[in-house]
Amino acid sequence: MEFVAWFTHKYIMHGFLWIWHESHHKPHDHTLEKNDLFSLVFSFPAIALTILGCIYDEVAYLKWIGTGITCYGIFYFVFHDLIVHRRLNIKFVAKSNYMKRLIRAHKIHHKKIEKEDGEAFGFLWAPKKYEI
Repeated sequence: MEFVAWFTHKYIMHGFLWIWHESHHKPHDHTLEKNDLFSLVFSFPAIALTILGCIYDEVAYLKWIGTGITCYGIFYFVFHDLIVHRRLNIKFVAKSNYMKRLIRAHKIHHKKIEKEDGEAFGFLWAPKKYEI
């Protein structure tokens, strides 16, 4: 799932759908961003796969793929929106090196406000070079 998220972020969000993702890289005073549309888009296959996997025994494995996409979305919301970007006023102090590295990588990603020449497109994994 992490590879799919990295690929989507680098080549789709910073590619032809930059028109949505740009709202996430520019300062604003809105509660919602166009970037939030990605949550809706990714929820449709998760729901469809879960339903199909529950209805048809031949493709029962699809419910686990749908559940995986849903869990990834929950982790994304908690980590990205709540912990890194503080979209709700929740106090969180990163203590583990892993969390500090992820947060630092994401902040470095946001140093670029344009779609080109970015780095650190991952979400649940960041290379050691982002270690604090």
